[in-house]
Amino acid sequence: MLLPDLLYALADLTATEPRPEAQATAEALRAAAGTDFPAQPPSSLSPGILHAASLPGHPAAKLIHAAHQWLPWQDSPAASLQPTGLRAIKSIVTLLGPEAPIPSDTLLFGLFYQAPGSYYPLHAHNAAETYTVLAGSALWQAGDRRFPTAAGEPIHHPSNLPHAMRAGPEGFLAMWRWSGDIGFKSYRMLPDPEG
Repeated sequence: MLLPDLLYALADLTATEPRPEAQATAEALRAAAGTDFPAQPPSSLSPGILHAASLPGHPAAKLIHAAHQWLPWQDSPAASLQPTGLRAIKSIVTLLGPEAPIPSDTLLFGLFYQAPGSYYPLHAHNAAETYTVLAGSALWQAGDRRFPTAAGEPIHHPSNLPHAMRAGPEGFLAMWRWSGDIGFKSYRMLPDPEG
């Protein structure tokens, strides 16, 4: 029962964020714990994803490793709005959302992987967003703040806050949550002196 264990672990971690949208996301994940996901083909980034999931970190990372074959890793829905090179450094799983295995018209939730040493340049969107790194490390930028991440600590981006991530030497694995305007039309890359 790998997927139910994973969904419960992600729900428990999401519920630690003190926002109503996080609580609603946690409830939806728990309610879907019996959902069957079909087996998925591996992603071109699967070796890196599996390596990151085996690193020390939050226990949910090990569950992601164990459930990897059922998780639909793919390009971000915003991939068409991003520079082509970003597709080679990151992959996501959308678990909860309008077209996800767990349906929701008001929330998006999933998993995120970024390759070792890679840089995801400054970008912003209307959706409020929370990331929680599960394994690996990153140097995060949220607005004018830059800080290293620690596994299990949420990083919240209010609507339209510019943010960027530089993956550590082994990459990182995270969960992410969107609320508010969850459409991708507002997603935009921003001028970035580092990018």
